[in-house]
Amino acid sequence: MRERRGRGGRRNHGTGRPSSKEEAVAAREWSPCGPWSSTAELGACTRLSEKAVYLHKWWLLLRSTPLLMKCTSTIFLTHSSWPRRLKIGLQGDVTDPRTNSFLYILDILPRLQKLPKYILLENVKGFEISSTRDLLIQTIENCGFQYQEFLLSPTSLGIPNSRLRYFLIAKLQPEPFPFQAPGQVLMEFPKTESEHPPKYAINAEKKTEEKKTEPNICFDSSTQCSGKDTILFKLETAGEIARKHQQDSDLSVRMLKDFLEDDIDKHSFFLPPKSLLRYALLLDIVKPTSRRSMCFTKGYGRYIEGTGSVLQTTEDVQIENIYKSLTSLSQEEKIMRLSMLQLRFFTPKEIANLLGFPPEFGFPEMTTIKQRYRLLGNSLNVHVVAKLIKILCD
Repeated sequence: MRERRGRGGRRNHGTGRPSSKEEAVAAREWSPCGPWSSTAELGACTRLSEKAVYLHKWWLLLRSTPLLMKCTSTIFLTHSSWPRRLKIGLQGDVTDPRTNSFLYILDILPRLQKLPKYILLENVKGFEISSTRDLLIQTIENCGFQYQEFLLSPTSLGIPNSRLRYFLIAKLQPEPFPFQAPGQVLMEFPKTESEHPPKYAINAEKKTEEKKTEPNICFDSSTQCSGKDTILFKLETAGEIARKHQQDSDLSVRMLKDFLEDDIDKHSFFLPPKSLLRYALLLDIVKPTSRRSMCFTKGYGRYIEGTGSVLQTTEDVQIENIYKSLTSLSQEEKIMRLSMLQLRFFTPKEIANLLGFPPEFGFPEMTTIKQRYRLLGNSLNVHVVAKLIKILCD
């Protein structure tokens, strides 16, 4: 575990760099390669008038209570350590050892000599119905914070990437936020005071998740399927295809081509034939003209299913024609047909672009492609966080 400390220079508009009045007191990394690239993430902070304590991600195994006790901090920026509810992870809530660092922060927060003025916290969807969240709310309420919870995605800012995340902003003040909705998790950014309050919200007190409808999956023509969710092709239902078409028709969202690199060695990012054969029916395929992409996780590039979209570089080829009767072909014929799409992974730089990192951001040469994917998959969207900080500090 490593720590970085540093003071930023005067911020320039649009660069995301901190002003001279900001100071990142500490950043803790779980990954040993994280500190090499943390400077760009620290630069995502909006202007602050005092010092900031940057407690970055869930790698915060803090054991230095005196460090926090003496900090005259303005803001805590943190990913809480509630385990991600993913296929490659486990969900243990407060009983999971990985939650210890966050519980430790909640334990010492009321005992700080000077409470932070602001708190911003991020986690995955599902945190809002966890016991850890309940403990968080209880703690900040007892400390006198006013707070609001959100479920936000970059698509609400016109960015073609779905990355739905839980956010909490809290401010040490007696008056509530103008947009504050007690007991609700807002599904959009708050409006100005002159506008109506957000219409889309869920009740944070409901502890039951909505059940997802499981589609009837047809792997080939011999499989019996019934019901309105029958798979059409590529293991997608009519409803799923309609949803993707609707996303691609949303002109408020930019096209993916605005975030792609021009000069890259595409062949080094092509999906290998083995992956094409095994995961052909599970791939989320997008084009440069698409206005959507799946959330990129730390397993991207190594795993296929559920880790992020892949890019079709031959835009004139119709995907429906490629997948027509695909299951009846031999392996060689399948590879030949799927290769016509020229599917490739998004590059780490392209994912960083979608996450809102500045154009000058880059990884040190010593980091591997796998390490870069892992760091980006564990990151967050800079634009979403920047807007929340602006709302918080206004």
